[in-house]
Amino acid sequence: MSVFTPGRRWQAPFMPFKRTSFKQRALAKIELAVKGPLFGCRMCGNCLLQETALICPMECPKGLRNGPCGGSTPEKCYVDESRPCIWYKIYERSFKLGREALLLEVLPPLDWGKAGMNAWGDVFSQANKVGVANIAAQISQRGSDSVLKVLDTAVFRPVRQPEWWQGDAEYHAPKYSQPISNLERALKDGEFVVAAEVTSPVSVNTDKLKKNIELLKPYVTALNFTDSPSAIPRMSSWACSKLALELNTEPVMQIAARDRTRVGLQSEVMGASALGVKNILCLTGDSMALSPSPRGRMDIVDIDSVQMLWILRRMRDEGKYMDGREIKTPPQYFLGAAASPFASNMKFQALREQKKVNAGAQFFQTNVVLDADALDEWLNEIAKRNILDKVYIMIGITPLKSYKTAAYMNNNIPGVFVPEKILKRMENAESKGNAQEEGVQITLELIEKIKIKQGVHGIHLMAVGWEEIVPRIVQEAGLAGKTQNN
Repeated sequence: MSVFTPGRRWQAPFMPFKRTSFKQRALAKIELAVKGPLFGCRMCGNCLLQETALICPMECPKGLRNGPCGGSTPEKCYVDESRPCIWYKIYERSFKLGREALLLEVLPPLDWGKAGMNAWGDVFSQANKVGVANIAAQISQRGSDSVLKVLDTAVFRPVRQPEWWQGDAEYHAPKYSQPISNLERALKDGEFVVAAEVTSPVSVNTDKLKKNIELLKPYVTALNFTDSPSAIPRMSSWACSKLALELNTEPVMQIAARDRTRVGLQSEVMGASALGVKNILCLTGDSMALSPSPRGRMDIVDIDSVQMLWILRRMRDEGKYMDGREIKTPPQYFLGAAASPFASNMKFQALREQKKVNAGAQFFQTNVVLDADALDEWLNEIAKRNILDKVYIMIGITPLKSYKTAAYMNNNIPGVFVPEKILKRMENAESKGNAQEEGVQITLELIEKIKIKQGVHGIHLMAVGWEEIVPRIVQEAGLAGKTQNN
């Protein structure tokens, strides 16, 4: 184990993609010799140790550089259960040291042109560019207690925030006034919105998909189409979204970072926007560890959900591709993200949510919530971060079909917690042969509690193949006719 980074994964350091000079190779070897034992350095060439409490984020199996995924827990990483969640450790140490504010800065994805090369060279070059004498003068003027601030402003920030990214820790309001989608319009009008999820087909036959869209259309404002959850291939979200549009139904296109490069992301949302998709939900995506064999690459993602939001917001509001090229006719969309109230410490989750809002998230659809009372703590933490007025929150609810389903979700789905009293209710109902009815009643009770909570703007029903129950739930919850698709 490295000195500063707990639970080191012992992954091999990256190799450069080009021939480098003797001086660069020598400096890289020295850097690895120092930072390897101390931090478990992988020589990504894009060092972020100052911002992550001296714990290297590249120890995360997903390679996430802006915070944990929705499966973060205090106990273990769900991708590699032999290790702790490295981002939980980063948050834990940052809060303990009073450095949590540093975690709000939106950090760029890897510049793979620097992978395998030293990061010190960039720091030395930037210091030389500013001038050692100039840096010393600034420190002298501002006092010795500002040494780190001066060094960060003059040297470290320009290195970690290149011109093509320019991430920060500030909130960026959308640069448009009129609602882009029916979903955004309903939320702005103060309606208690109902969205529902439709399971994507596993073949090219769309009969059931169309039937479910027509079934749910009168009861919802928008329909979500998943992007291969559990890393199992299904019909793409954008294709399902296009079919929904043809049936005069508003889609929410989910897009998972797991399967996207930065190039693929930008091209895909441009195409989706041109087809008429107006709502996009950015997800990091389930790890390939959950997929059946043979599994794809599990050790790195090109971009994370926070970076996706940052890229897409800038494309829409600034009319720029990530590489700086101008977009003559920028795409238009209402940006959403996932929130996971019960994944780990709620203070940590609230900071993560704030970072997503700063990056560009305008609405949240949460992971499954089955404890309405415990939701208050998360909402309170969100309120403390002053973002309740900057984001619309839709609480995710799954109607439980059986005790087996409830137990599986509690034990196997990252970020989902099923209270013991609900497990017992479902177990007793199973023994009496009325588990499905009990699941419906639990859902109705949850909605009744959730819809009166301050800061909650709607629900997101995830029926997981049980779409036919959604109309009954919406009607019996007293929500029918209030949030219909226009």
